[in-house]
Amino acid sequence: MGLRSAVSMKVTHTSDTPKDALVYIDGEYVAKLGTVAKRGVRVPEGKHRISVERNGYFPFDTVVVSDRKPIFVEVEMLPLPD
Repeated sequence: MGLRSAVSMKVTHTSDTPKDALVYIDGEYVAKLGTVAKRGVRVPEGKHRISVERNGYFPFDTVVVSDRKPIFVEVEMLPLPD
């Protein structure tokens, strides 16, 4: 079984999105959103589910496909209604 190349993924977020939201890639916890936005992350080539969650907000969920080009994801989380 051969090794797959890793691809750089840059994450940005809107100013209303909490930096302490939790980032998951393929169901695995990575770090808080502020840390991921600052440092970036590398993912293996292929299809990946990116999820960002925080209490009091609708979750953010997207699927990305990496194919040797950098990936850019902008996270926007909306607060739950009262």
